Amino acid sequence: MNDADVSKQIQQMVRFIRQEAEEKANEISVSAEEEFNIEKLQLVEAEKKKIRQEYERKDKQVQVRKKIEYSMQLNASRIKVLQAQDDLVNSMKEAASKELLQVSRGGSYKNLLKNLIVQSLLRLKEPSVLLRCRKEDKNLVDSVLHSAREEYAEKAKVHEPEIIVDHIHLPPAPSHHNAHGHFCSGGVVLASRDGKIVFENTLDARLDVMFRKKLPEIRKSLFGHIAA
Repeated sequence: MNDADVSKQIQQMVRFIRQEAEEKANEISVSAEEEFNIEKLQLVEAEKKKIRQEYERKDKQVQVRKKIEYSMQLNASRIKVLQAQDDLVNSMKEAASKELLQVSRGGSYKNLLKNLIVQSLLRLKEPSVLLRCRKEDKNLVDSVLHSAREEYAEKAKVHEPEIIVDHIHLPPAPSHHNAHGHFCSGGVVLASRDGKIVFENTLDARLDVMFRKKLPEIRKSLFGHIAA
């Protein structure tokens, strides 16, 4: 083999090695680019996922705040409605309380006092009781005590009870002078002599009892199912 053949073979080998190196380098470059693209895609997807999660978290917070605000507004509205209902009901009670003053000024109040005393005696069923009334009702009470004792004795089938009129009186009727103080629109309070049993049979107490008893009906009549 002469020098020319040797040189030719060497050149072929060099070309082969260079071609193989270029192909290998190209493969490495392509593989590196693919890996880079894959990694870049993974990073992009990871960032997208983080953004979505952050958005969902903030959206959930917004929805929770909206629900809380709505609930607070709803409760505030309900409270306002209930307060308005209570104000109306209380105004009705105040109007009824003012009407009680006319009862104690009417001509039938004397007979009402007697009936209240008899009713109280029947409730207590005591042989001796203490009676308290308003100062302005003292004369009327004195005038009906005898007939009240007789009626009670007949109804209860017992001896006539002893009724002691207390020197301490119930508060006077409400007026602009004692608008915020204790008052009594009329009626009586009876108690056993030892004070252990007390029966308040004033007009105001009877109104309170009746009002509490009729309150569900009053609310239903005024507000329907809203008050339920």
